[in-house]
Amino acid sequence: MGPEATRLDESDERLMLRFQRGDAGAFEALVRRHRTPVHSFLLRLTGERGRAEDLCQEAFLKVVRAAGTWRERARFTTWLYAIARNLAVDEARRMAFRRTEPLDTGGSGGRSEAPAEDLPPDRAADAALLRPKLEEALRSLPAEQREVFLLREHAGLRFAEIAEVTGTPENTVKSRMRYALEALRARLEALGVTPEATAASPRSAAS
Repeated sequence: MGPEATRLDESDERLMLRFQRGDAGAFEALVRRHRTPVHSFLLRLTGERGRAEDLCQEAFLKVVRAAGTWRERARFTTWLYAIARNLAVDEARRMAFRRTEPLDTGGSGGRSEAPAEDLPPDRAADAALLRPKLEEALRSLPAEQREVFLLREHAGLRFAEIAEVTGTPENTVKSRMRYALEALRARLEALGVTPEATAASPRSAAS
């Protein structure tokens, strides 16, 4: 019997179970669904496009190698972002020993390549002007606050899941998120962004 057809609404966990049974198409569907957000997460975390691309590829290779260890009780995205985050942390530690300066390749300067959402022209223009300031403010955060903010606002993980990913108590995660939001708001206001534009999303206060 051939592999099952992939439905657009099929859950990540269902796809992962199919991949564990040998359905390569299910893994391809997971990559199509998550490659862009994982790459964008790593780009914001590392600030370097080349490193983000390498780490993204390595993360999905590790998913393949470790597929047998995943269990259905774990949410796939939590597991995937834990892999991506840990790879980035490990590489940052290695680079700290080498202390090499990154080369300027003349690209985007570490800005996200995530496509803009479909917005009305006036709002799209405002977003385009705001994005560089948001990226600058994000890069100014301490690493532990930046990763919590990205896992929360970009990856959409719950605080308990971020605690699991980072190996940090949940209360500490919530504190880091609060400090990150306060620092981002202050930094953006210093860059001339209005308080309305810096308001936290509803997700920030949820569990």
